[in-house]
Amino acid sequence: MATPGAMDQRDVMLNFTLKELSLSGRTGGATPGGSSAVELRNKKLVCVEYPAMVTSVERMLETLGGEHTVTKTFSDPSRRLEMRFRPRDPFCHSLCGNRLPSSNLLLRVRRRVRKKDPKDAQIQMDIMGIIGTTYKFQGMVDFQCLAVDSQNGKNVSLYDKIILRKAENQAFFAQDVPYFLPPAIFSRLDSPVDYFYRPDAVQKLTSSLPLPVSKNFIGLNRARRPHNAIFISFTDPAVPTECLEAARVNWGRLCLKEQDLESEEKVKKMFESRPIWSRNALKANLDLHPDKLKLLLPVYAYYMVTGPWRSLWVRLGYDPRKTTESKKYQILDFRIRVSSKYGCTPPNIPVKAKRSTLSYSLPTTLNKTAPPAASLLDIPAPEGPSTSRDPPPVSFQLKESAYIFRDGLLPPHRQMFYQLCDLDVDSIREVISQNDGEEQECDERDGWCVVGTTDKLRDVISAMIKKVVKEKKPEKRDRFPKRRRKGHLKYTVNDPKGEDEEEDDEEEEEGDNKEDEEENENDEFQPSEGSENEMETEILDYM
Repeated sequence: MATPGAMDQRDVMLNFTLKELSLSGRTGGATPGGSSAVELRNKKLVCVEYPAMVTSVERMLETLGGEHTVTKTFSDPSRRLEMRFRPRDPFCHSLCGNRLPSSNLLLRVRRRVRKKDPKDAQIQMDIMGIIGTTYKFQGMVDFQCLAVDSQNGKNVSLYDKIILRKAENQAFFAQDVPYFLPPAIFSRLDSPVDYFYRPDAVQKLTSSLPLPVSKNFIGLNRARRPHNAIFISFTDPAVPTECLEAARVNWGRLCLKEQDLESEEKVKKMFESRPIWSRNALKANLDLHPDKLKLLLPVYAYYMVTGPWRSLWVRLGYDPRKTTESKKYQILDFRIRVSSKYGCTPPNIPVKAKRSTLSYSLPTTLNKTAPPAASLLDIPAPEGPSTSRDPPPVSFQLKESAYIFRDGLLPPHRQMFYQLCDLDVDSIREVISQNDGEEQECDERDGWCVVGTTDKLRDVISAMIKKVVKEKKPEKRDRFPKRRRKGHLKYTVNDPKGEDEEEDDEEEEEGDNKEDEEENENDEFQPSEGSENEMETEILDYM
């Protein structure tokens, strides 16, 4: 609503006689009451409908995270643009803007007024570009919670006590601070919904189904995904010999192309030659869409949940607990040891982690207007000869390093699931086969191997990876003088004659050698503490 003062000011501003209105880029002559063509600049622009009065462009960009954050958000169509009214407050919850397609024009209007006659004005309009994307803040901002504490009826700020602004001593962390642990978000929805207290149709349908007899009560109202896989634990007495009929019907419904039939035949032969496979090993030997592979695997194999073959696909009818030949197919959950205790710190390891907690996306930051994902029936298959204009075919096949370990090579991820037969190192094979022919009992942790083999294999692989990292790491030259225990400095001076002068005494050099030996002793590998079955599996895809 406009105020009377604003109305008067607007009347004064528009109180002029329009003498001429011209538009740049016009191709033909203008005729009264006619139309003409205008050339548009081939310049794509992005519009942000800012939900506030802009008095400073710099402060406005700061609330959006800066130009870098806006550019990063625009590069991902599934992200929403975040705006924070208090950008310097880490506890400020953001207001999210939806990304919407648009076909608007950006006009630059200039008005020239004669000094002698203010009523005589000339307006010039220029079309700057086409706005193809617009961010609109259509929702409500989340609830805000300030970091304050009520003491004696007064609100006292806690920002200086809970935010680490510089390097502090132990006393800073030992001080008493009131509990202030707000959630990341208060509301998952920023737009109101009129549900009129009516029950959800999907919820009503799932609640009418009988509850499964299980101790796991998580996600009971979630519809089971139609993949029809069979899960077997190490303690189960028997293994299935045939797949579920629904799994075969489900795959036959989508197996419509010749490429799918070829992949099915290849999977069948792979399980005949090798009864146990990991998912990465299958992906490295198949060029099949991952969603289709999820439907094909339950037809020929079942999934082991626990034991030495956990997270592996086993051929139907094959029980690895009854034959010692399955020892070479056991799983090894290996993780690169990232710690100064083992001489490996995150900046020095050239292997990136699969995911990071810093890149976690809140549900309110995802764009709900993004197009839905394509279904399996929409996945195209390369058929017939391709032309030079066609895009290159998409390959879903992984590299060999995704499931095979060799000496001198680094694993692609910091956590890997290797099968013992895929560890292509002679020293590792000796550790695995040290009890060949003498296996008596299958252990749930080490399988048919000697108890403690899993920890020994992790130590051997960690030592090999540490050696490769040291070889690939360039030698760092000391740019600064080294510290000495007695307060002296040791540095090297280049002599113009080609000789180096070292200013130090022999006693201090012997002391440094002793210190280096002590550091090397502290960096030795310690026995592994084992793994508590913390693994990343595809089991959730079938639940």
